[in-house]
Amino acid sequence: MFLIKLLNYFAILGQSPNEKKSEVTFDNYECSGIVDTDFPRLCVLLDMLVFPGVITKRPVTDNRPPGPLIWKQRFLRVELESQDPLTAMKLEVFGWKVDDRIIRVLQKMIPSLSNLRVLYFWQAGLKDRMVKSLMNAIPLCSNLSTVLLEGNPIPEHSYHLLLSEDSPLTKLSLRNNRIGDEGARLIGLALSTYKSANRKLLSLNLNYNSIGDAGAKCIAAGLRWNRTLVSLSLIRNKIGDSGAAHLAAVLRELALTHEEVVYRRKLLYAINHPEASKKNEKPAASKENGKTNEKASDEKVPQTEGEKLGNEEKQLSTQEENPSAAVHEQVERGRSPLLDAEVTPRDGDLFAPGNATLVELDLSYNLITQRVLPLILTALEGLPEGEGLQLLYMHRNRFPPECETYLKIREEMISRLTLQSTDFDQNDEKKEE
Repeated sequence: MFLIKLLNYFAILGQSPNEKKSEVTFDNYECSGIVDTDFPRLCVLLDMLVFPGVITKRPVTDNRPPGPLIWKQRFLRVELESQDPLTAMKLEVFGWKVDDRIIRVLQKMIPSLSNLRVLYFWQAGLKDRMVKSLMNAIPLCSNLSTVLLEGNPIPEHSYHLLLSEDSPLTKLSLRNNRIGDEGARLIGLALSTYKSANRKLLSLNLNYNSIGDAGAKCIAAGLRWNRTLVSLSLIRNKIGDSGAAHLAAVLRELALTHEEVVYRRKLLYAINHPEASKKNEKPAASKENGKTNEKASDEKVPQTEGEKLGNEEKQLSTQEENPSAAVHEQVERGRSPLLDAEVTPRDGDLFAPGNATLVELDLSYNLITQRVLPLILTALEGLPEGEGLQLLYMHRNRFPPECETYLKIREEMISRLTLQSTDFDQNDEKKEE
């Protein structure tokens, strides 16, 4: 058996056992874009004697059987768009554990797959470092827009990296990854803060992730300034009334916080005064006899509470007039989500419209009771006509389906739907996975 593997090893390299090893190495290997050629060769160049086979799925017009199996029942599944082997549009690792070498091979191949649109890992034993490696490769593949990483719990909760501000993904499924409240907190921050926001992702699946009220609150905070996400699924989590209330509140008019008001003023000043730059950067500490004067600056005279407040007000005023280099960088990189919203002053506060981008929200199979339903109904009734949430799924929560307020919510949803309104009742019963 070992001899067969060894002969196969040299056959893939295209040389006999007696020949000297080719000068081709893993690093200088040029991928052809044909998966069933590149994958085994790269595995061999990493000195792997045993590695998964490649199964190629061609369009239905092709009745040829898949290629020969290689040693173990582990396969990299490839789906082609046409008969051309250069048209790989989907890669699947389905139910077998990858290691660092396999991830390294995939990271090497992905940029050469110009047609690749979907990357799917199901119960593949991904680690934190592997997710980071994949994240580095994803932007190098021009058409890759959908990533499904399901059944891969990671204690470090690094999945939020896939939602970074410059991520090209439009669809992301993180189903059944034990994300919990801490992972939801990081995902919420990646969706948006008042300083940055993801501007590509359209669909996010967080089903079966043990997300509770604290996590739902963080996700709601991420929806506060996100104006891209259209579909959010939170089926079978642990969201109760508090979490549902926060998700509903983000649909209504938002009162800007003090921090948001201050940052918005800085952005507006930076836009209207482009010549102002880096005025409030701290000068480098002067050195004398090889020592800095930082110690002297750290020694502060104790202040009364009134003096502290006065100094804070002066500092705030100076910062608003002289925005930092970070604010200028934000303006140069792109408009802040704070500037995307139409802000209206009223009664001494600034208000912005709620999230009217999210069209579909699924809260089925959670812990929501009828106590929070009036608040949800009020939020829905306050949405602009023809905008905002049109599909809200809440079946199999902790309230009876004949509850009066829930029936009103369903009526409100039906009235907001467009041509698909007749399918609402049917879809509502088919959402269980």
